[in-house]
Amino acid sequence: MIVTDWIHVIAGVFILGSLALGTFVHPFWYLFTAFVGVNLLQYGFSKICPMATILKKLGVPEKR
Repeated sequence: MIVTDWIHVIAGVFILGSLALGTFVHPFWYLFTAFVGVNLLQYGFSKICPMATILKKLGVPEKR
């Protein structure tokens, strides 16, 4: 898998996980869902993704 694949997987897991935690543990977990959404939105405008930087430093390839 390449960086963009991992970003989609991680964002999906974070969103679903924080929604479950917000439902079953405490509503403040919905703020984490909002954080992920804001990060995805800012990427659309700035093309800067902190998760991509982290994944690249961990050795995940950018292209196939």
